Amino acid sequence: MEQTVTRRETTEARPRSWGARPAWLVVAVAALVVICALSVAIGSRTIPFGTVWDVLTGALKTGDEATIIWDRRVPRTLIGLLVGTALGVAGALMQSLTRNPLADPALLGVDIGASTAVVASIAFFGITTVGGYIWFAFLGAAAASVVVYVLGSTGRQVTPERMVLAGAAISASLGAFVAATLVLDPAAFQQFRFWQIGSLDNRDMAVVLQVLPFILAGLLVAATLASPLNALALGDETGRALGVNLTLVRLGCALAITLLCGAATAAVGPIAFIGLTVPHMARALTGPDQRWVLPFSAVLAPVLLLGADVVGRVIISPREMEVGIITAFVGAPVFIALCRRRKLAHL
Repeated sequence: MEQTVTRRETTEARPRSWGARPAWLVVAVAALVVICALSVAIGSRTIPFGTVWDVLTGALKTGDEATIIWDRRVPRTLIGLLVGTALGVAGALMQSLTRNPLADPALLGVDIGASTAVVASIAFFGITTVGGYIWFAFLGAAAASVVVYVLGSTGRQVTPERMVLAGAAISASLGAFVAATLVLDPAAFQQFRFWQIGSLDNRDMAVVLQVLPFILAGLLVAATLASPLNALALGDETGRALGVNLTLVRLGCALAITLLCGAATAAVGPIAFIGLTVPHMARALTGPDQRWVLPFSAVLAPVLLLGADVVGRVIISPREMEVGIITAFVGAPVFIALCRRRKLAHL
């Protein structure tokens, strides 16, 4: 009976056909293209699809429609694409690194590190623009991640359990500092709350260009870690026997996560459930192979994020609802459904 159950669980953890994975990836990419088109075409102001096409192809270069599309919607779509990709890949790396299916950007202190730096920049330096505090947010996220990594080390060996505990301790300490600062400085609270809620609005091409190098670097590092992470999934001892340098792989994961989550959180604020939910969706389609999980996560995450952003634009039109609120409403039921439909995969 035990062997039958084990065999059935193993089969359920894999897609029905290994050859279906490329086909599913093509479908995911097609969905991403459609969502990007909808993100550019749909907003609080109705613009006919024909006019949108004329603007994008250069047939229409002037007018309010061209200004709205090039100055607002295209940068918003690009930042959503970058942030979604970053959060999806970072979430998959976190869950694989810590072997924790509930891992998210808060686990390594990324969110609270960025929040602490943003609060400090507003309260102590009077910075009130996204372009101004984005660098503080990134440095805060990076610093918190490094501290968590160092505290999670035992000599030269890094253990996932210690990293989780260190992340919880750092989050509690920095969270107290953020709360105290906001209570004492109401003006900082008013400014901080617009970043804290998570939004793609009012992000221009300058923000896109600021985070692009960090996200690309993080994706390149992540691409080199897929095969070693597959080996580590078999256990530390087996991974060593297969020639994997555990310390180097974990350091590479921490670096990639810091670059990806730090840049994404700095640009748009904390976005819930993207990095948590999407890797489970990817594994449901591909199985546990990180060589497929990572690219699927990179495609599915911006589909979910941009889709939520489009919904937020039309649900209370002509006003908009921030994407961080929509992802929380959408992501929580999706994640619960995944948990109920199948057991969370062992990582």
